[in-house]
Amino acid sequence: MLIGAHESIAGGVSRAFARAEEHGARALQIFTRNARGWSAPALTEDERLAFRAEAKRTGLPAIAHGNYLVNLATEEPLHRERSIHCVAEELTRCERLGIPYLVMHPGTHPDEQRGLTLIAQGLDEVHAHCKGYSARICLEGTAGQGSSLGWRFEHLAEILCRVGDEERLGICLDTCHLFAAGYDLSTVRGYESVMDECDRLVGLSRVRCFHLNDCKKPLGCRVDRHEEPGKGAIGLTAFRCLVKDARFAHTIGVLETPFPERYGENIRLLESLGRRK
Repeated sequence: MLIGAHESIAGGVSRAFARAEEHGARALQIFTRNARGWSAPALTEDERLAFRAEAKRTGLPAIAHGNYLVNLATEEPLHRERSIHCVAEELTRCERLGIPYLVMHPGTHPDEQRGLTLIAQGLDEVHAHCKGYSARICLEGTAGQGSSLGWRFEHLAEILCRVGDEERLGICLDTCHLFAAGYDLSTVRGYESVMDECDRLVGLSRVRCFHLNDCKKPLGCRVDRHEEPGKGAIGLTAFRCLVKDARFAHTIGVLETPFPERYGENIRLLESLGRRK
């Protein structure tokens, strides 16, 4: 696994690579813009070129995480219009920067089936705005908090089936979200069972990246609270299984843990798990 962390873009998106290097990362995740607002300055050509130059210099692969305000399952017209526009704009940024995957939460709706339909329709609209792009959206499995959708593999599978071009979509698995949603990967047998279920319903070939987070809350809590690996309810066994899984040897896995100043320490911990017999 190519282990890294979510890095700050303070001062420009290209600055994230130097921060990743400081942490000893082999990959990184960034926001391409403000993740908690609808408006953002345009990506300049100078910054686009600087980002690509840093990517080439470091050899570090990058993925992006989408805006937290986006909800492709909403039925409120303005929110829906803004959400579709925002995802298309962020996917365009990824395309310009050479980032292959944009990770996004599917959406929230109190009616599961109606919500899944709206998400698929929203993704089709985004794809229509972004024809011919190499950059792909990765739907992130959620913890199932509130009326969030995507917390079951069945949800992700249904979205994939309903979109017009499912080959343009991938999946991002978050270890904290899986555990909070009730998927017990804290033991070797549990890890194997969860991955088997994911393969059966979604397909492991669709898993493009991972978020490597422990969980502050117990199994099945449906509460999204990240913790550092080994310091939460999941424990280290799941992470050991994951980083040693040959199927994900070249897959990006990034930390999104509470203390960025300890990213380097946690990256070294995860890499050591992969070396242990």
